[in-house]
Amino acid sequence: MNKLQAMEVFVQVVDAGGFTRAAEVLQLPKATVSTLIQGLETALSVKLLHRTTRHVSVTADGAAYYERCLRILADVREAEESLSRTRLSPSGRLRVDAPTGFSSEILVPALPDFFERYPDIQLELGSSDRPVDLIEEGVDCAVRGGALGDSTLIARRIGVVNFFTAASPGYLARFGTPTHPRELVNHRCVNYFSAKTGKIYDWDFTRDGERIQVPMPGVIALNDSNAYVVAGLSGLGVIQMTDYLLDKYVADGSMVRLLPDWVTDPLPIHVVYPQNRHLSAKVRVFVEWVSELLANHPGMRMRAPAAQPLVPEAAI
Repeated sequence: MNKLQAMEVFVQVVDAGGFTRAAEVLQLPKATVSTLIQGLETALSVKLLHRTTRHVSVTADGAAYYERCLRILADVREAEESLSRTRLSPSGRLRVDAPTGFSSEILVPALPDFFERYPDIQLELGSSDRPVDLIEEGVDCAVRGGALGDSTLIARRIGVVNFFTAASPGYLARFGTPTHPRELVNHRCVNYFSAKTGKIYDWDFTRDGERIQVPMPGVIALNDSNAYVVAGLSGLGVIQMTDYLLDKYVADGSMVRLLPDWVTDPLPIHVVYPQNRHLSAKVRVFVEWVSELLANHPGMRMRAPAAQPLVPEAAI
């Protein structure tokens, strides 16, 4: 039995909460995962996991062994990196998750530069506005917008996104153009809701010290940023979305910016990763690269003069 491989499999089973999910993340047959765990328990003469038909949980001995495995595996990876060119040329599979709109408009178009720098990394990019569970789903790091509710993650702030309000010319021709945020209560608005809680987010506006934050009337709510923009383009109502998703449509005349003298709360963008993991070279270089990408992107700069309240789980 390869003891280090068995340790890695054991850690993944604990993180994923089951053999099936761990096998999927590790890209191993489920039978192999089960055999390695059984071999590990036999070699150690202890029961590491409680197994039922629906759930796997760690025993007291297993919990202690899990913590030691984390340290051992981190030390092994650090030793390998210190004796190789990995720090200069990181390699291997890297799983990243990012919001849909951010992936399509910011991240993916810039990836040729990333692969030119790091040709030996195989990137698996998940794009969803649903906040994934990094440990359970085997994700190395994620880009997230808004307030961070998971204190078990290490977060690095890498940028800010700004929002504005807009509608299609066809919608405005039919329903008129609002000149004040309070007039939006007489309009159709396209709402956005949290994929995690189902909560529909309020809209906010600030001008010269006056702040308005209100729920908006609407016949449709979405939780995907690209679909949300399409709803605005289709004339379903007024939308409030990130500037980098809307700028090109305003430029070609298919959307009209509304209430330009009012600003909306900007949202911070973070890259997050689990704190119980050794930060591998491939994760480290991705974090540095995406930080540089946003630092050089004009759409990521703070426009509001002062810090504003953070909105959780917002689409970016």
